[in-house]
Amino acid sequence: MLNSVIMMGRLTADPELRQTPAGVNVSSFTIAVERSFAKAGTERQTDFFDVVAWRSQADFVSRYFHKGQMIAVQGRMETRSYEDRNGVRRKAYTIVADSLHFADSKRDGNAPAADKPAYDAASQVTPAFENAGNDDFREIDAVDDDLPF
Repeated sequence: MLNSVIMMGRLTADPELRQTPAGVNVSSFTIAVERSFAKAGTERQTDFFDVVAWRSQADFVSRYFHKGQMIAVQGRMETRSYEDRNGVRRKAYTIVADSLHFADSKRDGNAPAADKPAYDAASQVTPAFENAGNDDFREIDAVDDDLPF
């Protein structure tokens, strides 16, 4: 059997770090993943996935990742069944992370989005392409207000 998931998306909020009664660190967060296709004349849709990281991965994601940052998640999908308040049987799907990776450019760093200075693509060029003379090489940075969440 094979149960492997690899996704890359943006964090919808800062990861939440907790401890189990046994003292094991666990972090939960949600990533927004844009679909790779869209019908003609429509915008791409975004899917939201719940992710859980345990132990050192929980510490890592809680310390270095913040709302709006791009993250790559590799892990497995787990399901659980439960009854809601109205007695209706439901299923929940969660990605259990085995490894987490930075997916933003190095320039974006690991600082929270609120600590980053605004980047004006019209007036600045990244140093690597400073002498290129072609506007196609300018880096554009997403501002928190532009994110779909």
